Parts: sequence; structure tokens; C-alpha cells
Amino acid sequence: MKLILETIESFKIAWRAIVANKGRGALTTLGIIIGIVAVTTTMTAFNGMQSSFRQAAGAIGADVVYVSRMPWIIMGDFFDFRNRPKLNLAEAQALEEAFKGHAIVNPTMDTRRDLRFRSTTIEAVPVIGTTEKMPIITNRMPEIGRFLMEFDVRYKKNVAVIGSEIAEDVFGTVSAINKEIKIGRYNFRVVGVLEEQGGSTLGGPNFDRQVFIPISTFVKTFGGRRFTDVDIAVKSSEIANLSDLEYEVIGEMRKIRKLRPTEADNFSINKLDSLLGAFNSVVGAVVGVGLVITSIALFVGGIGVMNIMFVSVTERTREIGIRKAIGAKRRSILMQFLFESAAICLMGGLIGVAISAGIAGALTAADIMEARISSGILVTAIVISIIVGVFAGLVPAIKGSRLDPIDALRYE
Repeated sequence: MKLILETIESFKIAWRAIVANKGRGALTTLGIIIGIVAVTTTMTAFNGMQSSFRQAAGAIGADVVYVSRMPWIIMGDFFDFRNRPKLNLAEAQALEEAFKGHAIVNPTMDTRRDLRFRSTTIEAVPVIGTTEKMPIITNRMPEIGRFLMEFDVRYKKNVAVIGSEIAEDVFGTVSAINKEIKIGRYNFRVVGVLEEQGGSTLGGPNFDRQVFIPISTFVKTFGGRRFTDVDIAVKSSEIANLSDLEYEVIGEMRKIRKLRPTEADNFSINKLDSLLGAFNSVVGAVVGVGLVITSIALFVGGIGVMNIMFVSVTERTREIGIRKAIGAKRRSILMQFLFESAAICLMGGLIGVAISAGIAGALTAADIMEARISSGILVTAIVISIIVGVFAGLVPAIKGSRLDPIDALRYE
């Protein structure tokens, strides 16, 4: 009980001291504010980028294995991968036949072409040739209209499904369904607009700025058999473990390509996990450097608080002498100054969090990223502020608590 009363009394004295020196306290908290803003903004930006990336990468499919000529993340000699033979539609059809009945195999081809509608032109739009199985692979469904159908693929129909961003830029508030657009030199009829997916994270693909056409039409119009590589997506509902599916796909592809046991794979297996791992590694390193730099800002802010606390101890030397003379213990003096430094840093931390929340709100409003300060970041910022305050005030508080009462009473 006595300790609780001492704690409350020490807090009151510390608070009166802060209120009595508002200007000095405000200037002292400035360094802490800058440090906390830097730390919380960095952590919030990282969470926002990670969330945006995961949302955008959801179109890839977490339970899908992709067969490609080159890996998504190239580690090693680029020319070794570049010299591999391209995947073709015949190989995709052979793989589909091998997995018939227990896995979905969907080939895709892609290129870039200008898209025109009347006087509006969008340059270098990603055009993807695919099949009616694409929504099953990616879980992306049309918001308006329909996706491609088996009928469209079989009869090489000039129909297209466009991303939400293209629909907004080209058609605005007018419905895009059944409108005629020109992709490259060819006319296509819009039959669907996909749900908004998001993208453009760290320069990644914008999934809302893509056009999907039947793969048979793609080959007919853009010469896909000669110029374009094929990517093959494999999704299985029967094989629970993605690694098992991966091994099966590798085995079938080696058979299709007639590779000897001693020959290395001349194709790559890609999964969402590898992409997420590369993203986390790169962004984690950047955020790590950012946190080191922001920690320096907090350290400088803590030094500022320590200097002010030394000044505070010196100014109140006589007060310390009086308190000790009437029976105050060293513990009470120590707690008084620790509370004062911790309170100064806590105020700086709360102001810093408020500023960071404003920055996060601006980033979200500007549609740069979905940035929100989580409860974990909030608690971390407050705890860091208090810890910095305690460490910054520790040496001055020890100095004040060790003052001799007689010498302190003589101090002018």
C-alpha cells in the first residue's frame, strides 16, 4: 500500500513539473515524435504493402502449380533459362490428358497490344489468351456479364473479358457489355467485366488492367504458335498436398519432354509461396534498414530527453534536499524523475501515433495502399515510447536520488 501511495505521489510531482515547463516539454518531445512517426509509418507501410500484395497475388492461386519456361524469381545464370525450349500448346494438351479426371489444366499465352474504343486508347494492355477454366484456377469471377465459355474457345470467337480498371477508364459509368473494342488490329466484343482485384504493388502486375480472350482466338489473331510462350496452370482438388501435385507435374512434364533420368528439367515449376517468399525477403530487408534508421532518430530523441532531465535535476536540487530532509527515500526521488521522463516520451509517442494515423489515412485515401495502424503497432509504439523515456531518465534520476540532503539544501 505504501509503495502504491509513493508511486501516485511521484506521478503527481512529475506531472506538475511537466505542466510547469510546457514549452521545454514540447520541444523535448519533438525528437520522440519524429522517431515514433518514423517507426509506426514504416511498420504500417510494410503491413499495407504485404496486405496489398497478398490481395493482388490471390489471383495466382495458393493451391495452383504453374509450369513455365522460366522461374518467376531467377536465381543463377539468366541465359541458362533463356535458352530453354518454349512450352507449346501440344505439351499443355498432353499434360491435360495425363491429369484428366483428377486435376484441372489451363494453358495461357500473353502479349501486349493497344486497346481502342472510339477516341480512347490504352497502350500496351496485357492481353491473355486462356480458356473457360480460368475462373476455377484463380477464383476470379465477372462482376458484370460472363467469362469465356467452352463455345468461345472451340469456335475461336472474338470475345473479350476486361479488367475493372480498363472498364472504368474506357467506358466510365456506361456498361461495357456488348461494346466493340479493338485490340491491336482486331475487333472484339466485350462479354464481361471482372471484379476488382487490385495490383501494382511494388511495380507488380495490375490484375485490373488485363484483357482475357479465348486462347484459340489468341493463336489465330496474334500468331501465338510462333511467337508466344505458354504457361500451364494445374489445380487439383484430389491432391491435398501441393508438394505431391508438384512432384506429379514434374514427372509428367519430364515424360512429355522425353527427358532422360540424368538430364535436368528444362522447365520451371512456380508457386505462390516462392513469390511471397521473395517479396517478404526484399521488403523485409528494406523495412529492416528503415527501422535501423528510425531507431537512430529515437536514440537522438532519447538523448535530448536525458539532457533535459539533467537540467531538471539541477534546477530542483534544493527541492530534492527538502524532500529528503523531511523523510523522502531515494526510491521516491528516483521514481519521480523516471515518471517525468517516461511521461514526456509517452506524450511524444501518442502525438507521433496520431500523426502516423493521419499519414496512413492519406495513403489509403489516395489509393496508394491499404495502410492502417493495427492495435499491435499502436501498443508497440507506446511501449517503445515508455522504454525510451525510462532509459533516458534513468541516469539523471539516479543522480538526483543520490544527492546529499545537506549539500542539496545549500545549493543556490
